[in-house]
Amino acid sequence: MRIFLLSTTLLLTAVGCGKKDNLYEVDVPTVAIDSNQDRYNRIKPSDVKAKDGVFRMPGLNYQYTDLMPNMNPQTIEEHYAKIHLRFADNLNIAVKGTPMEAQSIEEILSSPDMENTFLRNNAGGYYNHNLFWDILSPQGGGEPTGNIAGLIRRDFGSFEQFKTQFSNKAKGIFGSGWVWVILKKNGSISITTTSNEDNPLMTSNPEQGFPLFNLDMWEHAYYLQHKNNKQGYIDDFFKMIDWKKVNYRLDLSRF
Repeated sequence: MRIFLLSTTLLLTAVGCGKKDNLYEVDVPTVAIDSNQDRYNRIKPSDVKAKDGVFRMPGLNYQYTDLMPNMNPQTIEEHYAKIHLRFADNLNIAVKGTPMEAQSIEEILSSPDMENTFLRNNAGGYYNHNLFWDILSPQGGGEPTGNIAGLIRRDFGSFEQFKTQFSNKAKGIFGSGWVWVILKKNGSISITTTSNEDNPLMTSNPEQGFPLFNLDMWEHAYYLQHKNNKQGYIDDFFKMIDWKKVNYRLDLSRF
């Protein structure tokens, strides 16, 4: 038996003195759910393709069911195959016929001119999600290892203190945004946040640095599984993070 939840837009009204005062449109994240879960034996993240353009969907290093129980397949499908895909398609529209078609996503983001809101939001959304998915692994979690472990101890005192600061920053985001761990030019690591789809590569961002990993704090990233339990979502993230990938990105940094 299959149960389907259709994508929905709710129209909410604020009512006062017997009349409708304001009208708000709210997107509610939903996804078709197969109660037997055999849906996710039939579909693959590799099936998700961007429309024609230079920027492609990066694929995932795991299948939709591989991150359970820390992230359910419905969340991954909604987030990757719909939200992330939309950023890729819109980015291709934004750069079509411009010199940016020959640039990397990092070059586009670090350009001093990111005033084009459509470009900014979709280039940021594309990059941010690429990193987010890449840093997760079914074999992730546990204590950090390698060079990142030493930097965390040096700059935060302990992994537990680091996690507490990370969690507080994430939960403190007003509205939608991201929390980041970045390597700064002075060699220190820092926890910072951005609103909407901004990131620390943008020259307009107050705190810049090389992103080592990030966590999506938009509602679509956690609501299907965790509802409003942001701390539970953050705790599960630390059970999936691939510290080998973080150390690889640390080696890639050019600061």
